[in-house]
Amino acid sequence: MTLYIAPEASKLWRRFYAELLIEIKILAEKWKLLLAGLIFQYIHGLAARGVHYLHRPGPMLQDVGFFLLPELGQDKAYISEVFFSFIFLSFFLWSFHPFACHSKKIYTVLIWRRVLAFLVASQILRIITFYSTQLPGPNYHCREGSKLARLPHPDSVLEVLLINFPHGVIYGCGDLIFSSHMIFTLVFVLTYQKYGTRRCIKQLAWLFAVVQSLLIIASRKHYTVDVVVAWYTVNLVVFFVDKKLPELPDRSNGTSSPLLPLSTKDKDEHHKLLNGNSGDTADWRAQVNGKILENGNMVHAETVTNGT
Repeated sequence: MTLYIAPEASKLWRRFYAELLIEIKILAEKWKLLLAGLIFQYIHGLAARGVHYLHRPGPMLQDVGFFLLPELGQDKAYISEVFFSFIFLSFFLWSFHPFACHSKKIYTVLIWRRVLAFLVASQILRIITFYSTQLPGPNYHCREGSKLARLPHPDSVLEVLLINFPHGVIYGCGDLIFSSHMIFTLVFVLTYQKYGTRRCIKQLAWLFAVVQSLLIIASRKHYTVDVVVAWYTVNLVVFFVDKKLPELPDRSNGTSSPLLPLSTKDKDEHHKLLNGNSGDTADWRAQVNGKILENGNMVHAETVTNGT
């Protein structure tokens, strides 16, 4: 058993190492935009913390979603957060799949650069919106009588800057229009819609986005308008921002533009590693005598040997 597992493990490690070299090269060139996107996530959290000081609890507004969807209750409100965490983790793992899988259509660094651009543009609009008008929060901890509905005046600037993470994020109030959870969910779904390869997963992702919307309303984390505005705003933001960004290089053919200074011999070996082929005689025979399944299409051996 060991004789068969060891070579595969070795190929997986070499494939991971080859991919890591490429990603480090890209990161060295694109780190400024990535860092700016990550810093803005803190700024967004800081803005949400700040509006909590302005929040004033009051009677919940009339909402069609509250009439149509039964309230989950405070003891089941966590379902919405668990479902969102599943969506977030699924997309995160998919974005790193080039490190382990044969089929590679994306670069991880470039995908997250794109995702952060979508998030920042949407979050800027969200900050402007929820600071324009503060609505009484429908969440359980934002209602009248709750100690968390109004924040006392901060004792120092440091108290505001630390945003009391994660408690301050989970139990925030006032940052309603439009839903931050839906921003992340829709950005992830739209990104996979464009760069993913599995049609069934794309359809499932859109279904998850609808379920997430319903759970947010049923758990009373947001009004229905917060979710509705997120749906058309995020789609429009992604549509327009996507046109301004340079398109990602397509790696679906198993090769990619040389991002590292390699010799001819190293470049050939590099492509073999990225394609999951160690260059062994047995692997070469498997390619020549059989067929290769890539991205759901049957490719004949003649195509592989001709380099197309």
